Amino acid sequence: MRLDGIPLWDGTEYRGPADLSWEPDRILDVSPAPPRHDDLCVIPGLVDTHVHLVGYAGPGDPPDFATWPLTTTRDEQVLHGLAHAQQAMRHGVTTLRDLAGDEAQIALRRVFDAGVLPGPRIQVHGVVGMTAGHNDLFVPPAVPVPLRKPVADGPDECRKLVRTWARAGMDGIKLTTSGGVLSIGDRNRWRNYTRDEIRAVVDEAHALGMPVAAHAHSEDGIRVAVEEGVDSIEHGTLMSTDLAEALAARGTPVAPTLLINEAIAQGRVPVTPEARAKAAELVATRDVLLAQAAALGVRFVLGTDANGHHVRFGDQLAEVVHMTRVLGLDAGAALRAATSDAADAIGAPVGRVRPGLGADLVVLRGRPWERIEDLAVANIVAVVSRGRVVAGALP
Repeated sequence: MRLDGIPLWDGTEYRGPADLSWEPDRILDVSPAPPRHDDLCVIPGLVDTHVHLVGYAGPGDPPDFATWPLTTTRDEQVLHGLAHAQQAMRHGVTTLRDLAGDEAQIALRRVFDAGVLPGPRIQVHGVVGMTAGHNDLFVPPAVPVPLRKPVADGPDECRKLVRTWARAGMDGIKLTTSGGVLSIGDRNRWRNYTRDEIRAVVDEAHALGMPVAAHAHSEDGIRVAVEEGVDSIEHGTLMSTDLAEALAARGTPVAPTLLINEAIAQGRVPVTPEARAKAAELVATRDVLLAQAAALGVRFVLGTDANGHHVRFGDQLAEVVHMTRVLGLDAGAALRAATSDAADAIGAPVGRVRPGLGADLVVLRGRPWERIEDLAVANIVAVVSRGRVVAGALP
């Protein structure tokens, strides 16, 4: 397949009109060419480094976030995850990293990779969290143990859970080093895990070739994660100046998940008063700290925390636009954060329009590297995922 004479932003910069050719699933050639589509452009498919595929994907107001997983069969949950993945793909987000996965998301990854169903590229991280930690508090306390997510306490249990996830086929590990917003009875500032436990998780995951993403809102949670060598920071909300300098020096990617915390803080999505209060406390100081971090050179990447309940799949484009407003990024930097930088952050062979890389493309009206507002669902003309047109039609 091919596109001729279309303005190309290749994941790092604008290259002018180009001829592109590709096959499933590889870009074959990119060559300068006379212009043929002045009103259109092509960019790489977007990469969301932080999602949760298993959540309500139906129409209307979503059901209660805490009880939906307990009242919905596992088979049905997988179908909701399938719908979310395909919805993201049709909206130009062709790579997703699920940061609280299990066998369900691994099954989706395998089905898409095998071409059984059309779907985006998926990476799956298994969570290692403590009893009464952030990941353990997403269901009401009275819910019995068999229905709760697995936990690990002490360095040896932590190592065993990392190994269990490796055996299941996970791409990486998610570690919680602070409390969270949506977890029940939790506090953002709560310590999650001792340093010895965190060190054990990171060491065991790295020994098995798996990167570690650390959920961390609090300054202490970010600090211990950075000092123990995690591979990415999720949220990073209360990042101090010295932490920003350390993260910038190391090039550690940070997914700021902006829209979800604002929606919860403002009560624009159904949440408990407790969750709204926690989010409001974070958002009150977040913008200044994160803008300061961006100015210091922290490597921010697209990560939305999309789950279907509080951020929809397809809202990723709005998140990229919002990154320019909160972080102070220019349009080109925001696009890089959602394409080449995000792909590099998770080791995905996409994010750039170059020969030999995966054929994930979005054809748009406008010039989003100049006017980030042009990055909008309404401007999408076609989406190519794994070399095949999955939305719209090529010009």
